[in-house]
Amino acid sequence: MKNLLVSLLFLIFSFVLAAQTTIAPSEFSNPTISVGVVVADLEKSIDFYTKVIGMSKTGEFSVDGDKSKELGLTDGRSIDVTILKLEDSENSTEWKLMSFGEKANHPKQKYMHDDNGMQYITIFVHHLNPFIERAKKNNIKILSDKPSSLGDGNFFILVQDPDGTFIELIGPK
Repeated sequence: MKNLLVSLLFLIFSFVLAAQTTIAPSEFSNPTISVGVVVADLEKSIDFYTKVIGMSKTGEFSVDGDKSKELGLTDGRSIDVTILKLEDSENSTEWKLMSFGEKANHPKQKYMHDDNGMQYITIFVHHLNPFIERAKKNNIKILSDKPSSLGDGNFFILVQDPDGTFIELIGPK
């Protein structure tokens, strides 16, 4: 009887412990974040992200002025959005570019600390050399001047898109 009582107490303790350590289901239906970026010149930005960074155009959509106002996105202006991804897969982050044909109200940043808000993205790559070659071919300055070792076999370069967003590229040379 004593063994049965000990076994029963152990079983109850195990259930209580398991209930406390069970992870709640996620509130999110998709684990990626789609990022919307307003740019001054849509074609110039598409060229940068496709020709230098190597993203692919995977789609586009529009929101008419009335719907855009209803959603609180604009004061009634329509929106045309171009979707880019690092690879065309369901789990790849969407980089959604849109333009209203206006320059930014703030100066282009020289350093990350020059403004608030989203300042940079980090892209991990298999090899940095193709990115360095494309940057040079397209007259994009590598702000870090040369690949800097991170000490783990990876190197780092920093560039900026046409609107000043910093792009960290990390990978082996």
